Amino acid sequence: MLARTFSGCDELINSIDKAVRGQEPEALVQSLRTSMCKLIRGGDVQLPDCCFHPQASGYARRELYRSENLGYSVIAMTWAPGQGTPIHDHCGMWCVEGVFAGAIEVVQFELTDQQDDLFRFERRGSIQAGVGSAGSLIPPHEYHTIANPFPDEIAVSVHVYSATMIRCHVFEPQGDHWFKRVPKTLGLDEWV
Repeated sequence: MLARTFSGCDELINSIDKAVRGQEPEALVQSLRTSMCKLIRGGDVQLPDCCFHPQASGYARRELYRSENLGYSVIAMTWAPGQGTPIHDHCGMWCVEGVFAGAIEVVQFELTDQQDDLFRFERRGSIQAGVGSAGSLIPPHEYHTIANPFPDEIAVSVHVYSATMIRCHVFEPQGDHWFKRVPKTLGLDEWV
């Protein structure tokens, strides 16, 4: 189900379809990162204008495409200055994200201990990704935060998930590097 058409939509979807068909997650995300970087840097994909309109209430999630045959979904996220996520997971889904405007900072965490719904994490590194770059995650290495690190510009990233991501877990700080796991339902924002 296509949510919107835009310049370069067919090229983007064709590159995702090609990567997803018959490849293991490691090869799939590598292929998809490479093709997304090429499409972004070449200017082949021009997102709809509404993808560049942030929301004051939190980062915006707008569905660009959902493949009924292959199961993946493509979401544009718009980050106002300073907006970000708490530590979260992807409920076992792989993901590739490409930066179309501004920059995003991704901080990776490693799960080091668990007691029921309490989790202990250690920060393992961070990257600041600018326009034309793409990153990925493959479970079980899925715990991270994403934020727009700049105080005066928006960021736009496009995320390709192995399935439609309608829920995840966020982790609320409890002290001493412990976090409580809380289920979160994810929605989609209106096109403006």
